[in-house]
Amino acid sequence: MTERAFVFGVDLDGVVADFYAGLRPVAAEWLGVEVESLPKRVSWGLGEWGVDQAPGGYEALHKFAVMQRELFLKLPPMAGAPQTLRRLSKAGVRIRIITHRLFIKYFHQIAVSQTIQWLDHHDVPYWDLCFMQQKTAVGADLYIEDSPANVERLRSEGARTIVFSNSTNEQLPGPRAGSWGEVLDLALAEKHNWEQRAAALP
Repeated sequence: MTERAFVFGVDLDGVVADFYAGLRPVAAEWLGVEVESLPKRVSWGLGEWGVDQAPGGYEALHKFAVMQRELFLKLPPMAGAPQTLRRLSKAGVRIRIITHRLFIKYFHQIAVSQTIQWLDHHDVPYWDLCFMQQKTAVGADLYIEDSPANVERLRSEGARTIVFSNSTNEQLPGPRAGSWGEVLDLALAEKHNWEQRAAALP
């Protein structure tokens, strides 16, 4: 019987895809303001951009961004993310993309289609693509996340989780990575430790 591979549960927005950089010009257009007026450093919920004060709030902006501006197709990748994921895949890591992009009703087909096209366009390797909020349900051996709530939830359930650093999660303790070079080192070290533990089992 073949031993299973080490599974790396990878969040998409804010980790592999540069969500805030991609959303910022769209938000400026939607709000009718100059893009320079929207700070690059934000907290969770984008209160600094005044999105919550606009009609429909964040949900309306999100729909506009995905439906009218194809946000999930056009997001830039984080520097080094596709290349690092390819290296991890070659090293025997099973990449499991886990994203909560289906949190708004009635446009799931477009969100899923754009996501798959984006992953293929940037040659991001993955064995599994999971659209879900409860990320521990997919059973990864290591996770990487930027959402403070998701990190705290994963860790509370005993999941080993790397924080991908940005201005929304500075209060969270490590382990954390500020670049995909650091992700590579942390993930390979965790894979090695996982293999050592597995080899020690009777």
